[in-house]
Amino acid sequence: MLIVAAAYHSASEHLGERCLPLESHNAADKQTGSLGNIEIMIINTNNLVTSYEMKLKRITINDINNAIQKITRRVEKTGYKIDNYIFITTETIDKDVEDYAVNLYEKTGGIEIVVLDCLGFLRHFLHLFHRLRMQFVEEYQKLVLAEPDSAVSYPLKEAFLALRQAVESVEVETNLDIETELDTLL
Repeated sequence: MLIVAAAYHSASEHLGERCLPLESHNAADKQTGSLGNIEIMIINTNNLVTSYEMKLKRITINDINNAIQKITRRVEKTGYKIDNYIFITTETIDKDVEDYAVNLYEKTGGIEIVVLDCLGFLRHFLHLFHRLRMQFVEEYQKLVLAEPDSAVSYPLKEAFLALRQAVESVEVETNLDIETELDTLL
């Protein structure tokens, strides 16, 4: 969740979208009134356009149907229809579940429902932010360090800071390589 939130925080001006504040990780959607774990709105509006739901289990057709029910209730309550509902799972995705989600686009009146595994999602999502990578790292660091140790353990926070140092050293080396190339050309 924090990776998605950090990506939106770092690129919100470029995307014209913003991430709503994160709810408690273990609060039920019925308690929070949320569609999913992360909700994305168009900047300066109340129009929710994308909802991300993270699952530490295999996504089922029943999960998708539950999401459709939540979306339907939200539309009835607010009058706004979302564009995307994205499941991200730590498990493999069954072909029948993936096909079911794909075939719902017309049945839902144009709502894209997608089921992705974590690694595929990260590869696709993070490449969009390659030009904003240090802003992304800054935002992710803020979110990771702000989480209580019960949500993000201290060793994980230390590992992130080590990873950050590695990213910064690559960034410095890349910038030095570019400067050297420019010097030789001039």
